[in-house]
Amino acid sequence: MMNTWLRQNKVAMWLLTVLRFYVGFQWIHGGWGKLTGGFDATGFLTNAITLSTGDKPVVKAAWAGFLQHFALPNVELFNILVPVGEFLVGLGLILGTFTTVAALMGMVMNFAFLFSGTISTNPYLILLEIFIVVAGANAGRIGLDRWVLPYLKAHVFKRHPKHDGGTPTAPAPDHRAA
Repeated sequence: MMNTWLRQNKVAMWLLTVLRFYVGFQWIHGGWGKLTGGFDATGFLTNAITLSTGDKPVVKAAWAGFLQHFALPNVELFNILVPVGEFLVGLGLILGTFTTVAALMGMVMNFAFLFSGTISTNPYLILLEIFIVVAGANAGRIGLDRWVLPYLKAHVFKRHPKHDGGTPTAPAPDHRAA
């Protein structure tokens, strides 16, 4: 019943728009600060790796291994991906464009930050993003998704009509010379 309400109700559509704006602002604010402030993930990654040691490690060894052997050696890539990703998630949520994808990508980043030992607002944002994802298209109906999604369905993801089980049409005659 809650799913139906989130996915189809007009009141839910308006509430989701407010929720989208709030979550989107959080992401765009963080991303813009990193884009304009000379972001470097080295310290964050190093700290997360450090948090995987000791008597009560906060970061699990498998995640620390990923950070140490992939993320840290490729920190220049992450210095671009993190701020651009945060900004694009925020922009998508605020504009209501690819809303579900934006919320999912926000959740991926929130979980990555949590896995790295940073609590902050990550659990709260994940909870709010879950509502946006469950609501599906209704979350972006007051936004650009209202036009973008139908356009993509009609022009990019064209599907041929399925055979309806009626009488099959006769094959075209073969006009080649015998």
